[in-house]
Formats: sequence, structure tokens, C-alpha cells
Amino acid sequence: MDLPELLSLDELSHGLANLSMFPYFDMAHYIVSIMALREQPGVLEVSRVSPLACWFSSMLFCFGGAVLSAIMLAEPAVAPLSNSTSVLLASITWYLVFYCPMDLVYCCSALLPLRLVLTVMKEVTRTWKVLGGVTLAHSKYKDSLLVMIAIGWAKGAGGGLISNFEQLVRGVWKPETNELLKMSYPTKITLIGAVLFALQQTHYLPLKTHHLMLIYTVFTVVNKSRMMLTGSSASPFAVIESAVYKTLFAGHSPYAALTGEVQKAPVDHGATNGTTAGTKETGENGGAAEKTTPVSRVKGQSGSLKAKEKSKKADTTTCKKIN
Repeated sequence: MDLPELLSLDELSHGLANLSMFPYFDMAHYIVSIMALREQPGVLEVSRVSPLACWFSSMLFCFGGAVLSAIMLAEPAVAPLSNSTSVLLASITWYLVFYCPMDLVYCCSALLPLRLVLTVMKEVTRTWKVLGGVTLAHSKYKDSLLVMIAIGWAKGAGGGLISNFEQLVRGVWKPETNELLKMSYPTKITLIGAVLFALQQTHYLPLKTHHLMLIYTVFTVVNKSRMMLTGSSASPFAVIESAVYKTLFAGHSPYAALTGEVQKAPVDHGATNGTTAGTKETGENGGAAEKTTPVSRVKGQSGSLKAKEKSKKADTTTCKKIN
């Protein structure tokens, strides 16, 4: 028997796997996503100047994962928007979050207890999105583990991965905010989920699908709740990431010595040129050098001309004094 069956969690995992996401969990996903968009700098001004750009950015936040995964699978990018019911529900949520009278919807949703519940429901939808992407890729590319991970990651965290394109819709260009340069917690946890579900689909991970869904959902919900209640933004994988980075990517390069020699070579070459020039100048002054550089000759001629002019001026002044 499997460990979840021994712990009497089999029925719970089946119940979670059969749970419907529409409409309550999807609505929670829309509310949290659009609230995250509203809290970005400059978005309120855009919502007043161009409601269409604000609506389009909100739709990218809500359906960005489905759009990105469709593009990667060479499917129409507008296919996720073909579900009129979901688009209508997301549009109503967008209007209430941005334009509700007295800002009631946003103020109520921003309260910690209600926002915690909405965030937990959104984390539950993350499991279905990642699993749906991995399953879709597995049906088309059965032996490609990398494709399954990529599609699952894109479908679960597509809103963050296409954040630069979403910013362009609002007239903002910040390439340094690219998720591949500095991953946020949702992007990391989605990547881990995509790897786990891909390994499970290819039978490298000896777990049933509904059991893995329960384990992954509980892990994401507990971690997100802890981060919200404690106000901490630190990733729970920081220690592992630091150890892996220092072990694999922060070591001394085998070409470090060669690079150092290459960098020191021009300096040494310049120093030797300086010393040879100095010896030539001393040879000219002391009479021990056989040849002088053209620069030293020009300097010597200019010096002799100046000395002649000074001597002429001195003679004229002495003659004037005598007269």
C-alpha cells in the first residue's frame, strides 16, 4: 500500500482531484491576479487614462499561462479567450476591482482574512493549471520530459513569464524585471510542480496523480499562508538554492589563471615600454645610448630653440640697460 493510503488520505486526495474550479476558485484566481496588477506602480493612472489597456493587462494576468502554453504548442494564442463565460467573469472582476463605487470591492478583498482565503483558493488552481499543462504536453510528446516541464511551467506561471509584454501594453519597459533573471516565489514553486508532475506522468516518480496533487497543493497552500501571515517574502528554497549555486556555479573557473595572465600581459608590456623609453632618455642625457627616439629629438630641438630665445631676450635687456 502507498503512504497516502496508510494515512487514510486516499479519499481526501480523490475528493480534491474531483473538485470543480469553476466558478468559485476561478473567481478567486481572477480577483487575486487583478489586485496584484492594481498594486503595481502607475496602473491606477493607466486605468483612468486608457481603460482598454488596463483591461487587456488584466486579461493577460488572468489568462497569461493559457496564452503562453498555446503559443508554445503552436496553437492559436486567442484560444484561451474563446471561453466567453470565463472572459465575462474575469471582465466583471476587473471592473469591480478598478471602478467599483467607493472602492468597496478592493478594500474588502485587501483585508487580510479574506485575502488569505482568496490566495489559498488561487494556490489550489495552480495545481490544476500545472497538471493540465503537463498532461496536454504528454498527450502530444510522450517521451519529451523537457517539453512537459516547459508547458506545465508556462501554464502555471505564464502571467509572470510574460510580464514584460504585459508591461509594454501599459507603456512600461523594464527588462530587468524578467522572471528568468530573478524568479519570484510563484515562478519557482510552479517550476518545481511541473518537474514533479512530469516525472509522475513518465513513471519516474512512483506516485498516483491524485496523491501527488494533494501533496503539492498542501505544500503550496501552507507555504503561501505562512508567508502572508508572517509578512516574509523569503523563499523556503533559499538555503537549497544557495548550496546548489555555490557548489555548481560559483566555483573557480579553469580558465581563471589564463584570463589573469591575459589581463596582466598588456600592463607588463606597457611597463616594459616605459622602462625602455626611460633608458633611452637617460642614455641621451648621459651619452651612453646609441639611438634616440624621434619624440626625444623633437623635445631636444624645442628645448634648444627655447634656450636660444631666452638668451636673445637676455642680451637685448642687458643692451638696453647699458644704453
